Amino acid sequence: MSDRDALVEEQPMTAPPEPGTGWAARVRRFVRPRRRWCLGTKLVVTATMAWLLFVVCHLLASGRTSLWAPLELIPPLLFLAVPVSLMVVAPLARPVRWRIVSLLVVAAVLGAGRSGVNYATLWYTPPPARPGAVTVVAWNTEFWDQDLRNSDGTRFSPGFYDYLHSLDADVYLLAEYLHRDMRPARRWTGDLALRIDKLAELRREFPGWHVAVSGEQITLSRFPITAHRGLDMRPWLPADQKEIPDVLRHWPEGYTVETLRTDIDVNGTVVSFYDAQVVLPPLEWRLYDAESREVNESRTLRREASYRAISADIAANPNPVVLAGDLNTSPAMGIRRLLPEGLVDWTPALSSLYPATYLAGTAELWRIDWLYTTPDVTVHDYELPGAEGQSDHRAQRMLMSVSRPARAPQTTPRTTLPTT
Repeated sequence: MSDRDALVEEQPMTAPPEPGTGWAARVRRFVRPRRRWCLGTKLVVTATMAWLLFVVCHLLASGRTSLWAPLELIPPLLFLAVPVSLMVVAPLARPVRWRIVSLLVVAAVLGAGRSGVNYATLWYTPPPARPGAVTVVAWNTEFWDQDLRNSDGTRFSPGFYDYLHSLDADVYLLAEYLHRDMRPARRWTGDLALRIDKLAELRREFPGWHVAVSGEQITLSRFPITAHRGLDMRPWLPADQKEIPDVLRHWPEGYTVETLRTDIDVNGTVVSFYDAQVVLPPLEWRLYDAESREVNESRTLRREASYRAISADIAANPNPVVLAGDLNTSPAMGIRRLLPEGLVDWTPALSSLYPATYLAGTAELWRIDWLYTTPDVTVHDYELPGAEGQSDHRAQRMLMSVSRPARAPQTTPRTTLPTT
C-alpha cells in the first residue's frame, strides 16, 4: 500500500445529507401539504393569500394610479373585518392553521392604518383647554340651505341657520356654498351648479361677523379676517384641464378653486384656516372601457392638483395652520400622502372608535372629512355632531388654541395675500 493510499484511507467519510433537510425541502413542506387538503383548507388558504396580496398591492398602488382608483372605494373597515373573519374560520385549515393565522396577522397589521378604526382613542387624552381657546366648525352643507330631503330641492331648509347657530363656533369653514339645478334628472355635473349670493342673509344671521368667499367655500369668523384667497389648482393641472369649461365662465373660481385660505387674527396671532372640499374620487368601474379609464384618470389628476395646491401653500406659509373640511378621501385612500409632512392628524382626539362623517340616510358609512394642523396648534376637544337632516356630512367641531408664534416658511417665501 502506497503512502497515497494511506492518505486517502485516513480522510473522514462525509455522510450524505438526509433527504428533506435542506432549505428547499423546508419551503416545499410549507407550500405543499403532507396530505391532501380538504375543501375547507383550500378555500381558507386561497382567501388568505388573495387578501394578503390585495393589501400589499393596495399599499403600493393606492393614490398613485387611476387604474387602482375603483378598488379604493371599498369600505375601509374591510381591512380589519376580512382578516378577523378569516381567523375565525382558520381552524378549518387544520394542517396549516397556524401559518394561515400568521399571514392574517400580517395582513391585519398592514391594513390597520387604512381601516378607519381610531385605535389611538383607547389611550389618548387631549390636553385641557387653555385660555383663549376658540371653537372651529368645518362642515359640508350639501348645497347651502337647499332642502333636498323634504322637497324637490326648490325650497329652502327651514332649520339651516338654526343648525349653524347650535354649533356655536367662533370660526365656520363651510363648503358647497352653491345650489344645484334640480330640473335635469341626471347625475351631478358642473353645468348644474348655481352660483348664489347669501351675504344679506348672513349679515342678518351673523351681525358683525367677517366673511370670506371663493368658489364653493365660505368662511365666517368672529375675529377679523386679515386676508383671504382661493388656491388656484391650475399650476398642477395637466394642459388639457387648465381651460375653464364654458358652463363655468361666469364663475371661474367654481372650477379653479377647491380650497379657501383665510388668514384670521385670533387673539393677536394670525392663523391660516384652509377650508377644503376636494372633488369626488373616480367612480368608474368599467376599466375595460377606454372612456371610463380616461374619466378616472382625469378625476385623479384633478384630485392630485387640489392636494398639491394645498401642500405647496402650507409649505410656504409661516402662520399656524388649520386644514379642515371634506377631502372626499376615505381612510382607505392613499392620496393623503400628498399632504405636507409635519401636519398633525387629530383623529386620536375623537372619542369614537370608528369615526364616520359620510352619511347615507341614517347609516354612517365612513370618514371623508378630516382635520389637520401644524404642531403649533393644539386641539383640546374634537367631536362630530349629527347633521340633523341638513346634510349628508357630519360637521367637525373642535376647540383649539395656538401654542406659539408663527413659524418660519418650510420652502418658498411667503405668498402675499390680497386684503379684504
